[in-house]
Amino acid sequence: MDMMVWNIVLTAAMGLVGFVGGTMHNEIKRLSILLNRTREEIAKEYVTKAEVHADINRVMDRLDALDAKIDRLIENRA
Repeated sequence: MDMMVWNIVLTAAMGLVGFVGGTMHNEIKRLSILLNRTREEIAKEYVTKAEVHADINRVMDRLDALDAKIDRLIENRA
């Protein structure tokens, strides 16, 4: 009788471990998919170095043109 109770307890424990293990495996798989999607979305938001340099060069060109206009204005008034 003791052996039968022990077998029932061990079977229930192994079933619980198997269920929890399967649940954890599925959750890790789901998190892995979400992580990969997040990586893809983040990559869309960043700019490349070439784009940053092009934008900064455009701003600097505008500032240089504005500086030249201010210099001409000061020369004309003097």
